[in-house]
Amino acid sequence: MTHRPLAAALWMIGAIAAFTAMAIATRQINGVHDTFEILAYRSMIGWVLVVGLAAAFHKLSDVRTDRLPSHVVRNVFHFTGQSLWFWAITMIPLAQVFALEFTSPIWVILLSPIFLGESLTRRKLIAAALGFAGVLIVARPDFGHIEPGVLAAAAAAFFFASTNLMTKALTKGEPILSILFWLTLMQAVFGTVAMTVFGPVTLPTLATLPWLVLIGVAGITAHFSLTTALSLAPASTVVPVDFARLPIIAVVGAMFYDEQVPPTLFAGAALIFLGIWITLRGASRPQAPHVTRP
Repeated sequence: MTHRPLAAALWMIGAIAAFTAMAIATRQINGVHDTFEILAYRSMIGWVLVVGLAAAFHKLSDVRTDRLPSHVVRNVFHFTGQSLWFWAITMIPLAQVFALEFTSPIWVILLSPIFLGESLTRRKLIAAALGFAGVLIVARPDFGHIEPGVLAAAAAAFFFASTNLMTKALTKGEPILSILFWLTLMQAVFGTVAMTVFGPVTLPTLATLPWLVLIGVAGITAHFSLTTALSLAPASTVVPVDFARLPIIAVVGAMFYDEQVPPTLFAGAALIFLGIWITLRGASRPQAPHVTRP
């Protein structure tokens, strides 16, 4: 099996950059399009990009149907997690949403030995603990009251972790193009049904269309980078790198939206990057060959 943790980390950095661009674009059209419309339009644009690029490079034959049930389950989990996450944003402070969302890497580390057969090492547990401690320091959530929004955000983290585990399982034998094809197609169908049921539907305008295109491009780039990273290294090694998204988002908010940077940002970021370094250092260490004495 492929084991290139440093290359996987670089792909995860690409995913973080794409998710950040998607967050900025989403904020620009906030209030014009609702959650389900953004999810639907993003996936429609992403599906067109996937099909167009596949046709241009003569790769449409990579799209397979033999694991279609796995794609359905994965995308139901992914869409459910996204819907819960967006709903939680309307219910509780963002700090709580982000802190709970970033329990997802911990779920991946704990569940990957059960569902993927990956090793659960002390180094991975320490790295996850450091990363989550850094998130709590940056976000400073107040969990004094257990509200439906808190439960929704916690459930979203579990669904995101489950999606990553399913993605890792699919990368074993499934072309990345096929994963992205079914991802965008199914998410487009789910989003279209949801925005129609919970309408009225707001069509794209000349002002929002460029941002929706950016969201679509960033979305497919993020998932391509994430899926590629998961194909290069164990999920329990790859996913903790996502902790870095929180301090990066905080800096972007300060630069572009005059949001206040918490004084604890640098301390929390230091713990997060220390945890990532511990994870990658352990994953990159060559394994000693096993020698059987005669």
